[in-house]
Amino acid sequence: MIINLTNRFILLLDVETANDIDCALVYDIGFVLMDIYGNIYEQGSFVIRDIFCNERELMKIAYYSDKIPEYVQDIRNGKRQTVDFMQAYNYIRRLMTRYDCHTVAAYNCNFDRNALNTTLRYLTKSRYRWFFPRGTEFICVWNMACGSICQTSEYKTFAETNRYYSNHGKNYRATAETVYAFLTSNPSFNEEHKGLDDVKIEREIFINCLKHGSNIKGISRLCWRNVKRGALCLA
Repeated sequence: MIINLTNRFILLLDVETANDIDCALVYDIGFVLMDIYGNIYEQGSFVIRDIFCNERELMKIAYYSDKIPEYVQDIRNGKRQTVDFMQAYNYIRRLMTRYDCHTVAAYNCNFDRNALNTTLRYLTKSRYRWFFPRGTEFICVWNMACGSICQTSEYKTFAETNRYYSNHGKNYRATAETVYAFLTSNPSFNEEHKGLDDVKIEREIFINCLKHGSNIKGISRLCWRNVKRGALCLA
């Protein structure tokens, strides 16, 4: 499917989670509401009290549990807001209504969407099941990047030089971290792995995907397979 450029507004988000990947529970939601050119109209950073504060055992073994002290400091400094999950749910839905926004984007959109749905069902005992309104369309920025930026000879040379390989070595890595490292010519770049911080780099990737001619809408969980080592390049 093709991105409809007349759909003016897009909600770009990133979540951080606890628990295992198949039953991920969201403790951080970062988002920007932007237009198709990347101009930001609203942004937010919600630390989810239900998980971050109330699920302490799960938080201890969260993948990025080492970030917890930084979150605590950010909350104290007012950089991040602690809210109940349903407050975040209602805020984001109202925001989408106010801007007549029907499109949601994320780097690995399948994961973010599923994590939000799982958390909603867990906390409401499945009284509510879908985080986003019916009819919401989804853009996976990862899918866009794999089909555009990551197909260029420049990206593949950068990935080869810095040994950005997938675990089995047959593909180049195409994570948000490695793509942003390429775009900024900074091979030592490390993603923050915090919602709003990561959204800001994903916004840059989204804008660059459009510049590279990508207009793919939808989700492909296997898009990384297209970034093959030694494959012919588009440019």
